[in-house]
Amino acid sequence: MSKFPWKTALAVSALLAATAYAFAQMSSSGPMGMHGPMQGDMMDQMHSQMMQGQGGMHGGMGTHGGMGGHGGLPGQQSAATGTPTMPGQDAFGAIQEIVQILQSDPKADWSKVNIDALRRHLIDMNEVTLRAAAAQRMLDNGIEITVTGEGRTLEAIKRMVPAHVNELHEIGWNAKSEDLPNGVKLTVLASEAQPLTKLKALGFMGIMVQGGHHQPHHLMMATGQFEMHEPR
Repeated sequence: MSKFPWKTALAVSALLAATAYAFAQMSSSGPMGMHGPMQGDMMDQMHSQMMQGQGGMHGGMGTHGGMGGHGGLPGQQSAATGTPTMPGQDAFGAIQEIVQILQSDPKADWSKVNIDALRRHLIDMNEVTLRAAAAQRMLDNGIEITVTGEGRTLEAIKRMVPAHVNELHEIGWNAKSEDLPNGVKLTVLASEAQPLTKLKALGFMGIMVQGGHHQPHHLMMATGQFEMHEPR
């Protein structure tokens, strides 16, 4: 077993003594005690003395890990140095993004812009995502999902689900919708690319988010290029 180097012991003792002294000074100075450059200089000197005494040892109090790390928590750094980026509400953020795109486009035709149409669609998305009931039934060769709701939710279901079936066809899925008095029946058949196990795992919302059409459609709705489907 190797002996503990006397220089290391001396350096550690000096560090502990300096630390105790620093804390004593901070306590005696009150809330407005050691801050800013003086505190930073002392800590730098303590760190330098420790590294010199230990001959550049790496350990539990190293400069890049454990207690000696300088990084801190990412969230703390962002809060201290960054600016807020979250809009606070998803639909608000989506509308804000579209408005910023339009305002930065010198060719935007404001006579056709209809932000309210986009807002109504985002309400539909919220209703279908959070309020619709989806009863799933497995078929031998696919999946059948009965999507139901009442009032505003029912209207959103009848607008969004059949329209999404058209989008599924565009990306090669075998899907169909059937109108029901209280909703829509969505049927998706399995294929080599979309096996039955995958369809079962995706479920209703996993299937509804397929494709990348939502974002372009939002811009088209806001600029009057895409008509919202009315419930049948």
